[in-house]
Amino acid sequence: MTEVANEKGWIIKCLEIAPDHVHALVEYDPSTPINSIVKAFKGRSSRYLRQEFPQLLKLPTLWTHSYYYDSTGKISSAIIEKYINDPHHYK
Repeated sequence: MTEVANEKGWIIKCLEIAPDHVHALVEYDPSTPINSIVKAFKGRSSRYLRQEFPQLLKLPTLWTHSYYYDSTGKISSAIIEKYINDPHHYK
């Protein structure tokens, strides 16, 4: 994900990779559609995972098409970072 962000000029401010989901706080140009950010991260990670684990090649997809996003306008970035960095918010 860092590689993609660097190439695109995005800044990953906080990242948590859990067994069944990913939380990321990403700073990006507001003219960039959020779906293109998600697609870039999912696409690159899928390619790398399939290269490292060939048994995944038999699966039609590694990621669902769904995702959730929100802006930091309602709460501060610091609160979001605290949530992402707290290992107890997921089970």
